[in-house]
Amino acid sequence: MTEEDWGQIRETLRDMVGNNNYVTWIEPLKFVGCQNGVLEFGVKTTFMGDWVSRNFGDKIQAQSVKHGCQVDRLSFAVEAAARPGVTRIAPVAHQAAHASSLTKVASKTTTKANGDLLGAPLDRRFTFDSFVVGKPNELAHAASRRVAEGGPVTFNPLFLYGGVGLGKTHLMHAIAWELQERSPELRVVYLSAEQFMYRFIQALRDKQMMDFKELFRSVDVLMVDDVQFIAGKDSTQDEFFHTFNALVDQGKQVIISADRSPGEIDGLEDRIKSRLQWGLVVDLHPTDYELRLGILQQKVEVYKSQFQELHIADGVLEFLAHRISNNVRVLEGALTRLFAFASLVGREITLDLASESLSDILRQSDRKVTMDEIMRKTCDFYNVRMSDLLSPKRSRNIARPRQVAMYLAKQLTQRSYPEIGKRIGGRDHTTVIHAVRKIEELKAQDSQIAEDIELLRRMLEA
Repeated sequence: MTEEDWGQIRETLRDMVGNNNYVTWIEPLKFVGCQNGVLEFGVKTTFMGDWVSRNFGDKIQAQSVKHGCQVDRLSFAVEAAARPGVTRIAPVAHQAAHASSLTKVASKTTTKANGDLLGAPLDRRFTFDSFVVGKPNELAHAASRRVAEGGPVTFNPLFLYGGVGLGKTHLMHAIAWELQERSPELRVVYLSAEQFMYRFIQALRDKQMMDFKELFRSVDVLMVDDVQFIAGKDSTQDEFFHTFNALVDQGKQVIISADRSPGEIDGLEDRIKSRLQWGLVVDLHPTDYELRLGILQQKVEVYKSQFQELHIADGVLEFLAHRISNNVRVLEGALTRLFAFASLVGREITLDLASESLSDILRQSDRKVTMDEIMRKTCDFYNVRMSDLLSPKRSRNIARPRQVAMYLAKQLTQRSYPEIGKRIGGRDHTTVIHAVRKIEELKAQDSQIAEDIELLRRMLEA
């Protein structure tokens, strides 16, 4: 393989991985040669060699083969400055490993890093255009749009939190894509908290902490997904804290996601919880029926180009939106499986086919809500203690949540009035009947109560 071949391969890789990943990961690679099945590159840091091998090794290998170079593995050597104006490649002991496996950079040469920071690859499907907006996620979407516009930092950090499959990662990828399009000169880095920890540990092991600090503190936008992962990991938290402060002090945008609000992440240091609440904290609520139906309708439009011969009967999307309510990823996966199954067996997509081909998913989604869950969620929502909810206290700030819990128990479980009363403080069935009727009246009169109960119901069914 020649330098010219590598230039052609790089351009192909640009189309495959996107411009942002290309500029950050592929362009800085220095082609050394291809001999005896080993494709050799020079890199600025061990981070780059390690990460390129893990995430792009297969693609580089496949494109090299297409250009006539039989590549069995990749090899990376860290560039080290021998004297001013002269660059040399530190020798690397080649390992017998395939390109698809993790190729370790053998050289321990420590260099002053001044290249691009490596971020995790972005998913091309996750853009603002493909994000379906509804009431549960409209604030998170609007805040993400505002950050993606660039310009002066409005709120820092932006903290997005919510359960699995509600769109946190989608929005973070969408922000990165939008920033790349609007301001390609910005250094935007997206990675998971696990990847941040991995690089931190590697930098400690390779004695390259100065490189690590300089790299992470020189970005324009830092995006860290699933920050709850570093809870309880003291050294990583300490480095994250100082990185966060350094970027905020420079007016650089920080975007964080987690499965819980900052204050609810056990094992996270108080100083980090405090910093994460400096800016805008936005909750992505569990999806409602209308939003789930909208997501399915959008996916069907995408699938029409792939499965043009298939017809989907009326009521199927509504059935799925109603039955699969806990996770958007599961919902989308169910639709994908349904279309694939119908295509393979050559049948129309009907309710019967959906029930037949998705029986396991539907069974898992029919989760039974328990009395304990109802009481615990109600106490959390209204910020009352469980002991007070079960006590004889009749003050309004206790009695109203108790009535709500009784109402939800009747709506979401098969428990009888006497069973509900016995479980919630040993009350008789007439008390529960009164509570249910009272909440029904209040729902009709007070939109705030109606909204609170709907939100609690969605949280319990999620």
